[in-house]
Amino acid sequence: MTRLSVISENLGGNVDESRNEEAGPEGSAEGLVLVTPGQEYAGKQGHSFFVGISRESAGSRGLCMHQVIIPPGARDHPHLHRDHETAIFIISGEAEGRYGEGLGRRLVAGAGSFVYIPAGVPHQAINASSTEPLVAVIARTDPHEQESVVLLEELTALSDTASADTKPTAP
Repeated sequence: MTRLSVISENLGGNVDESRNEEAGPEGSAEGLVLVTPGQEYAGKQGHSFFVGISRESAGSRGLCMHQVIIPPGARDHPHLHRDHETAIFIISGEAEGRYGEGLGRRLVAGAGSFVYIPAGVPHQAINASSTEPLVAVIARTDPHEQESVVLLEELTALSDTASADTKPTAP
């Protein structure tokens, strides 16, 4: 059984090996890996992610990429990724990002927008809509799905009381 067969079984069969009959050395593969949508998992941040590209699903060594759907009005737990950068593409909906010291800065991004988060920056995603889900694709320079997530419990109370009329900060 190839390494990708084992990964496929662990993820419920979501990895298509038809173009990749033989796996190469650990952390690499001789060919393409297709990960199809379907399986989701609960992230430390407080919402569900759909399995995408990661070390666990595709043998990636330097990045992970997942889809996330945040329900109307929901917010994730304040967190950071200590040594990893994050890029986000908003597919639909409107995101509010609280970030920086004490989550005191705010950015609003709509469908078609890209957001960059440097390594080590505290942040929190909020679905700004009370009626529509927020759908985004997230890519990080950490190949593991959740390993670099550091929850910031001390900021949770601040984020719950943050004023809705805080002015957005330019990126």
